[in-house]
Amino acid sequence: MSQLSRRSFLVTGIAAGAAAGVPAAHAASGPAGGSRPSRELTSDPFTLGVASGDPDADGFVIWTRLAPQPLAEDGMGGVPARPFRVHWQVYADEAGRKVLRHGVATAAPEWGHSVHVEVDGLFSDRDYWYRFRVGPHVSPMGRARTAPHPLAYGSGLTMAFASCAQYEHGHFTAYRRLAEEHPDLVIHLGDYQYEYQRDTYTIPGGNVRHHEGPETETLANYRHRHALYKTDPDLQAAHAAAPWLVVWDDHELDNNWADEVPEKPEIPQPNFPARREAAFRAYYENMPLRRASVPRGIDMQLYRRIRWGRLAAFHMLDTRQYRSDQGCGDGYVASRQRITQGWVEAGVRNPVVLTGDVHAHWASDLKLDYDDPTTRTVGSELVTSSISTGGDGRDSDPATHPFLTVNPHLKFYNNQRGYVITKVERELLTADFKVLPQVTRAGAAAHTRATFVIEDRVPGVQQTYLRPLDPQARMLPPEDQIQETVDLETGRP
Repeated sequence: MSQLSRRSFLVTGIAAGAAAGVPAAHAASGPAGGSRPSRELTSDPFTLGVASGDPDADGFVIWTRLAPQPLAEDGMGGVPARPFRVHWQVYADEAGRKVLRHGVATAAPEWGHSVHVEVDGLFSDRDYWYRFRVGPHVSPMGRARTAPHPLAYGSGLTMAFASCAQYEHGHFTAYRRLAEEHPDLVIHLGDYQYEYQRDTYTIPGGNVRHHEGPETETLANYRHRHALYKTDPDLQAAHAAAPWLVVWDDHELDNNWADEVPEKPEIPQPNFPARREAAFRAYYENMPLRRASVPRGIDMQLYRRIRWGRLAAFHMLDTRQYRSDQGCGDGYVASRQRITQGWVEAGVRNPVVLTGDVHAHWASDLKLDYDDPTTRTVGSELVTSSISTGGDGRDSDPATHPFLTVNPHLKFYNNQRGYVITKVERELLTADFKVLPQVTRAGAAAHTRATFVIEDRVPGVQQTYLRPLDPQARMLPPEDQIQETVDLETGRP
């Protein structure tokens, strides 16, 4: 069966054998040569939690990074500048009674004492658990899952996707609520962390917590910023709950960067290639990525395809590293046209685009010609709001929102914070748009604002549920809704 005949996802933020000197990944038991004893680590080195990612039918990546002092200014997490042996185990049960795989990996200082282990030889379509140990210190337990066999549909897929978590704008409660959904897979569409110096990017009423240090430009800066975000317990819970597929957008490096072009190309920035190299290296160090994504200088392969049996194929797109600079702030119409035309000509039966970055929930039909609303629908797009970027946001009435009234292919809009949880089955995809009433205060409950389905061989989204407007919810007048969204697309208030 052709890979293009299954349900296929384009995953993007909007606009959306290792060589010497790279980190080793160990999938067999035995000592890691050249590493030093771990007795120098006198306090817990697992302050950044654990994560898994990039699952396939017989395994996945498991990750951690040693950092007993996670916010040390030099970005090294308080770990001595020498390698350390890290023991890892994979279990068949959450209690950790039955060990299935184990080994020793090296956490090297040149890679921020991060550990990436590519585990294989496991059964398909199963839950597994894992953890790490350094000396007497044991990490939290994480859950991972293998994909179905390539020729099987498997037991269905519960998949969540999210983007845009500005630490200063709010608490990461949405990550906690996402973890409580017990998904099989989490897709992060970028803006995992933000590069700004404290109080550079603010929300009305002031930010609720603060970045430390300068705008990120050096390797130490980026390591420190990633560590700040990963000390958040809600983010750690989301990483530990399920394997992640990650791609970046712009703030992992610099707002609105495009290939080797910084945000403000009119200002000479001869250090931008070095900044890009530092950002990419820190990103790899802090994400559960395979060896194929090890950065080499200013380049890093992040685009890839992940298959979930015969049920789905995820095409992870890198929409930053290979682009020309954005012109006039109006997107990439020709590129969009080529991609859309490509899946039409290939006969993809269920193309679904998953998108982030715009800090609002959207659901949309996709067409080849948006100037003619009568043309046939050729795909569907689901857009997730931000985890926290933009602050609390406000509820909106889809029936009166100006964007929807002038764009008939758009079917839903909501400007609260949240994420999308989907259930993918052989004949149907169901998407619940989850929202939180506020993120400037921690602990809010999440609820489903709307539900859409995508039927097999029926391109386009169909609404099946819309929660009534809360009379107590804060609402924007229609004339302000347009301005707010335009402002958010610039990445600034």
